[in-house]
Amino acid sequence: MPSRNRIALSATIHCLTGCAIGEVLGMVIGTAAGWPNGATVGLSIVLAFASGYALTMRSLLASGVPGARALRLALAADTISIAIMEVVDNALMLVIPGAMDAGIGSALFWGSLAISLGVAGMAAFPANRWLIGRGRGHALVHGAQDDPGAHAPGAHDAHSHRFRMLR
Repeated sequence: MPSRNRIALSATIHCLTGCAIGEVLGMVIGTAAGWPNGATVGLSIVLAFASGYALTMRSLLASGVPGARALRLALAADTISIAIMEVVDNALMLVIPGAMDAGIGSALFWGSLAISLGVAGMAAFPANRWLIGRGRGHALVHGAQDDPGAHAPGAHDAHSHRFRMLR
């Protein structure tokens, strides 16, 4: 069985990937359109949550989890992690001098975005590790993928027992 750190790292990278897709897209759109910082950050946040949830739902749906359940699991698994990443990422983009005003052809823009996303991922790792250790967060997603009917009425949830052993 993989260690809790390994599972948390995998969950963080997965979440960061989804978050980064929306974050980068929002920053590029807002910066290219010359939007004010608040509008650009707002769009980035909305797209980060949407793409993060979509990435998780995609894997759940592919493993046979029904749509409504996949949405509930994605919300439960990713909300805290994405929220941490978005606070850290956007705060850094706002405090790095010139990052938000640099054009999309600028090394300052892309370097700042890469650094802010990396730091955001590091900030979310401890929360993901803590959640997984308690059978929450991405532990729920892995359990659903292992057994799509695990949480059906009357079903035995062996997955939560596995994650309790990681504490």
